[in-house]
Amino acid sequence: MNLSRQTIQTVKATAPLLAEHGEIIAQHFYRQLFNQHPELLNIFNVTNQKTGRQQAALASAVWAYAAHIDNLDALTGAVKRIAWKHASLTILPEHYPVVGKHLLAAITHVLGDAATDDTLSAWQDAYDFLAALFINIEEGIYRNREQTEGCWQGTREFRMVRKVQESSLITSFYFEPVDGLSVAGYQPGQYISIYLHPKDSAFRCIRQYSLSDAPNGQRYRISVKREGEGEMRGVVSHYLHDHVEAGAVVKLSPPGGDFCLNQRTDSPVILLSGGVGQTPMLSILNSLVKNNDERTIVFVHGAINSKVHAFNQHVRTVAEQNANIEQILFYDKPTKTCSGHHYTGSTNLAVIRDQIDLPGAHYYFCGPLGYMTMVKTSLQSWGVPEDRLHYETFGPHQDI
Repeated sequence: MNLSRQTIQTVKATAPLLAEHGEIIAQHFYRQLFNQHPELLNIFNVTNQKTGRQQAALASAVWAYAAHIDNLDALTGAVKRIAWKHASLTILPEHYPVVGKHLLAAITHVLGDAATDDTLSAWQDAYDFLAALFINIEEGIYRNREQTEGCWQGTREFRMVRKVQESSLITSFYFEPVDGLSVAGYQPGQYISIYLHPKDSAFRCIRQYSLSDAPNGQRYRISVKREGEGEMRGVVSHYLHDHVEAGAVVKLSPPGGDFCLNQRTDSPVILLSGGVGQTPMLSILNSLVKNNDERTIVFVHGAINSKVHAFNQHVRTVAEQNANIEQILFYDKPTKTCSGHHYTGSTNLAVIRDQIDLPGAHYYFCGPLGYMTMVKTSLQSWGVPEDRLHYETFGPHQDI
């Protein structure tokens, strides 16, 4: 299926309206979707609905599709990233007509007279085209899982065998398969989804967490930050910290995601993280060390202080034992007991440029959205090509 020139022109013409009304459309869409299909609340993150992150992400995605519909190559990265997230939620082809129906209804409701028959017809064609694209990518992911040793479809039961408090906010959880069989390997930087039904939640919860160690074929480790408080607390993160103990059985989806170490180059690796954003960086670092990789590796991390900084000693020891690895620490607000950090204040790449602006280096970064925006903007200003910038956004997909 190809989009007609008329469809492309009509949809592209709606981009300014979507920029203006996108979040209202998204709010109406989710309200109607959940009213008529409350079972879908077992898939969506309710906290992201409360904070508005999911609505903002959808509004941005719909606008981007309209604005770039005549150059879809510009959206390839975003489409693949979202498809991986869909696969972690076990989204199936039959879900797409339901979403399309309510999205078109939301556009009709919010745009009113501007939503002409021609406009809606064009958007229906455009949505069907995009849905087919997602379905094709996701079916490829599912087929690949069938052919991967130790992998599975949907979810699989794992037992939490070890729980380690890494800092005042971050705890690691180790999972082994209940069936005792091997587990699929993964690319350093990828994530798994955990499926839980907390006692105080009306719905099942699914969350993605980066794998925080090198692959070993036997178990998985995630390292989870206790997120938020009160009504804005992270339901799953608090449940894991407070209620999931050794012996508990949970369901996990297979590893996935397109954020991972580029294995096709031996260029320097610069790992940049803020807060719990270091979890995929740990997987990359530990994998490189495990494989005796001799390329230059710089691990740059920013934390509030040593109380909340997890894995400090681990990374420090790795750097001390490997001449090709360097650790650089920024503490926003160090206490009198803090030591070992190199700089006080928020991460400032300009002050360490001579240590990380290396020929051919690939940059991997993860953390709060503001942090990642700062990193990407800084690296772009140095002239680092886009194909050497790699990042992961926690939660709903957002471009930075």
